[in-house]
Amino acid sequence: MAKILNVRGRRVWDSRGRATVEAEVIVGRGATPLASGRAIAPAGASTGSGEAKNIDVRKAVEHVNGVMRKALLTARVEDQAAIDRKLIELDGTRDKSRLGANAIVAVSLACAHAAAAAAKKPLWRYLAGNKPVALPVPQIQIYGGGAHARGSVDLQDYMLVCIGAGSFSEALEWTAEVYRAAGARLAKRNRLAGVADEGGWWPAFKSNEEGLAELVGAISDAGFEPGRDCAIALDVAATQLLRGGRYHLSLENRSLSAEQMQAMLLRWLEAYPIVSIEDPFAENDVAAMKAFTKAAGDKVQIVGDDYFVTSEQKLRAAGGACNTVLLKPNQVGTLSETLACWNASRELGYRAIVSARSGETEDVSIVHLAVGWGVPQLKVGSFSRSERMAKWNEGLRIEEALGGKQLIYPARRLFGRRKS
Repeated sequence: MAKILNVRGRRVWDSRGRATVEAEVIVGRGATPLASGRAIAPAGASTGSGEAKNIDVRKAVEHVNGVMRKALLTARVEDQAAIDRKLIELDGTRDKSRLGANAIVAVSLACAHAAAAAAKKPLWRYLAGNKPVALPVPQIQIYGGGAHARGSVDLQDYMLVCIGAGSFSEALEWTAEVYRAAGARLAKRNRLAGVADEGGWWPAFKSNEEGLAELVGAISDAGFEPGRDCAIALDVAATQLLRGGRYHLSLENRSLSAEQMQAMLLRWLEAYPIVSIEDPFAENDVAAMKAFTKAAGDKVQIVGDDYFVTSEQKLRAAGGACNTVLLKPNQVGTLSETLACWNASRELGYRAIVSARSGETEDVSIVHLAVGWGVPQLKVGSFSRSERMAKWNEGLRIEEALGGKQLIYPARRLFGRRKS
C-alpha cells in the first residue's frame, strides 16, 4: 500500500500555446518516496454547456499546491474512488468551478499514474487487472472544420475509421496513406488552407458534402475500398450550428429545420460509407436527437458528446437518444466519474469512444484508459502534430507489449465490411 507524500501543480502549455495544469503526485511507504505519476489537463474548443468548468490556470495551480495537496496527503493512492470523492467534496460545486476541472482532472489522473507506478505496472495493465484487453479502433480526423478551423466548413470533423484493418498498427498504416492522399488532392485543386487545431487538413470546400466526396476519393486514391476497408465518421458538433431554432450552415448560406437536417443526414448515410455521426443535433434539441436515433440508429453509431458530457446521469436519462457515448475525463472532472459513465454505457447497451480534446498535450493517459477499461474505440484527432502522434505511438507500444496476448482486434466486429 502506497500513500501520497506530495502533490505538485505546475503551469504548462498545450497544443494551441495556451496555459494548462499539470499535476504530479509522489507516493511512498512511510516517508520514503517510491514512485510518482503525472498528468496534464486538456481543453476543448467546442464545449457542452454541462461540462465541468476550467478556471484561471494560475488559480487552479494554487489549488493543487494548496487545499488539494493538504486534503490528499497520506491518502492511499490505490483507492481512486476515495481520492475522487474527496476532490469532489472539497470542490463542493456541481460543475467543479471552485477548484477548477482543469486542476481536478490533472490530480485525479496523476493519482492513477502514481498508483500504477507504485505497482510497477503501466497504467493500462494496472486498470485492466487480470482481464484480457485489445487495442481500440481509432477514429482519426482527416479534415478539420467548425471551431477547430474557424468555420472553414460547418462540420467539425471528417474522420477515417479503418473498418477492415486487422490490427491497431495496420489501421495507423492505412490512415497514413489516406491522410497523405487527402492532402495531395486538396493541394492539386488549390483547396488546401493549412492544418486545423487537431492536425487534420484545413480545407477550402464549397459545401459540407464536398468533404464526404473528397474523403471517399482519398480512400480510393490510397488504394483502399470505401465502405469495405475504410469508412467515414463525422462530428457535426451541431450545438455550434443552432441559432434561433434552426441549424445554420454558413458555408452554404442556408439554414435548416431539424427535420431538414435529419433528411440531409439520412441522405448522406445512403450515399456515403458513414459508420458514425457525433452530435448530429444540438445538446438541447432532445426531440430531434431521439427522432434521428429512431430513424437511423440501426445503420450508424449516433454519438453523444455535448449531449452527454460524460455524465452517467445524462446517459441514464437518454430515453432513446443516441446509441454511443463519448468519454472525456476533463468533461466530467475525475477518473471515477468517467469510469461510471463507461460502466453505465455497457449496462444500457451503448457503445463508447474515449476521446481527446482540441487543446491537447503530450499526455497519453486516454490511450491507457481505453485499453485498460476495454473501451473499443479511441478518438484522438488527426495523424499529424506531436500531441496527437504521442497517443497513437503509445498505442503501438502497448500493442507490441501485448504481443499475441490480446483479444481479437474489434474493428470488423464493430463495423463489419460492406461496399458503399
